[in-house]
Amino acid sequence: MRRPLSALLICLPALLPLAGCQEQTLYADLSERQANEVVAALREAGIEAQKLREEKAYAVQVQAADFPPAVRLLRSQGLPRESFDNLGQVFKREGFVSTPLEERARLLYALSQELSHTVASIDGVVAARVHLVVPEKHPLIDKPQPSAASIFIKHRPDADLALLAPKIRALVVNSVEGLPAEKVTVALFPASPAQLGPAAEAPVATQASALWPLSLGLAGLSLVGGAWLLRQRRSAATRQEPGAELALPTSAPGGTPHA
Repeated sequence: MRRPLSALLICLPALLPLAGCQEQTLYADLSERQANEVVAALREAGIEAQKLREEKAYAVQVQAADFPPAVRLLRSQGLPRESFDNLGQVFKREGFVSTPLEERARLLYALSQELSHTVASIDGVVAARVHLVVPEKHPLIDKPQPSAASIFIKHRPDADLALLAPKIRALVVNSVEGLPAEKVTVALFPASPAQLGPAAEAPVATQASALWPLSLGLAGLSLVGGAWLLRQRRSAATRQEPGAELALPTSAPGGTPHA
């Protein structure tokens, strides 16, 4: 029994890294900024997360037990934030000639992406979309139809963006040619609060799930040690034969010891 006991003592430190084997990839193909925001939000909520470098991007991993609450938390906060295209990416030259329809579609898409990115940068905004309607000018129509815009904003429940709605409307009006203020709609929607469940009880639950291999190893060590002690006691009991006490040295009447 000494060999199994020694082997378990030697292999016990190797059980600790098993906690890392329970990790799952939460998101991949992220920029470094997106990965940092995701990890910071999870750790603030008491969910341990790790950022890993891939070939050209980053990935975020969490414990398997924390996967569902992590997804719910990030969804409520709009993370990872969407990457918006800029004008340089949209109008990147890929061919020799572009049709007027393609150039117009690219322009509207680029304006929408730029405005969505700007609105999404406001504090408290979880997600934002700006939809533009810019009618094409017709040479036979004296009075062209006005442009219109719809702004969708999903914000945190604790952020009051109603006071910022006029500024957001003015921001879009001054960014699109021929867009009157009365043709801009700002729709505000509060996000549902994150339901973390057991993971809301922060690092205690996470640490308990991460240390289960250590507990398992200690339990196995206790069982092996108890079995070893029990066998030693039984071996000592079997070695005591009947009349063993008669083999002890005795003293003769004259005081001279003899066997």
